[in-house]
Amino acid sequence: MKRAKITVIGAGHVGATCAHWAASKELGDIVLVDIVEGMPQGKALDLYEASPVEGFDANIIGTNSYEETADSDIVIITSGIPRKPGMSRDDLIQTNVKIVAEVTKQAAAKSPNAVLIIVSNPLDAMVYTAWKVSGFPPNRVVGQAGILDVARYKAFIAKEVGCSVEDISALLMGGHGDSMVPLPRYTCISGIPVTQFIPGGKLDEIVTRTRNGGAEIVGLLKTGSAFYAPSAATIQMAESIIRDKKRVLPCAAYCDKEYDVGGYFVGVPCVLGTGGVERIIEADLDEKEREAFLKSVEHVKALSAKTEQLLKG
Repeated sequence: MKRAKITVIGAGHVGATCAHWAASKELGDIVLVDIVEGMPQGKALDLYEASPVEGFDANIIGTNSYEETADSDIVIITSGIPRKPGMSRDDLIQTNVKIVAEVTKQAAAKSPNAVLIIVSNPLDAMVYTAWKVSGFPPNRVVGQAGILDVARYKAFIAKEVGCSVEDISALLMGGHGDSMVPLPRYTCISGIPVTQFIPGGKLDEIVTRTRNGGAEIVGLLKTGSAFYAPSAATIQMAESIIRDKKRVLPCAAYCDKEYDVGGYFVGVPCVLGTGGVERIIEADLDEKEREAFLKSVEHVKALSAKTEQLLKG
């Protein structure tokens, strides 16, 4: 059977760790791309030399060009400047639109049938950028955000309750960051509503910490942003697509009639398979949840409008 081919653009912490997770899961051969000479080559070689120890078979190369990326099945875009303490994700938009637009253009030309997974921030705007520049159908452009947010939410709940993270099922929707919409009504532990374990006030604190999860790590690191959890979430998406697992995962997906969004990429539960985003699941929202979701969508629309202006120059 032919191995899948995965290109990871950006060999910084997030990109290199994406390559690490993908290799450890034997998802396919990996091409690590970066503009810094020697860095992707060195990290790829180092990772490949770990394969006899960990027992994974994958061809892993690093490069400064896009020639080696041709005919990739998955292209993961992590390029862009990271947040610094005091910065919001939205503060990155002007610089990162240019970077993501350029790398998307080159990657899409070499791999016209790939599924693009966008990780760069501000996430909702960067997915929109990649879609506009690539010309790909929207089902083959998807952003990693909701899985990371849900992972943080689950981790904090598990810590509070004292249970395994594996037994927690949860859902968050909307934009990535401050405008995300938590859905405690859809959060349970082995089928038991989370409200039977955690009182409302404490759950609100956990939701707030989840919203600020990225900023908390930026504040602690001071010279960078999160990379273990974002990259793990990204590779969960890649695995579902490559292996056609059809996982139901919260991702930044294109919604038109769904949820009455009107043609934007927002965080919603969707089915990921070989076709990319194969279906969007429309969860029933009560009045308060829907109001919060639509408010989040308005923020995404504003970011997308700014992106459109920047792309037109």
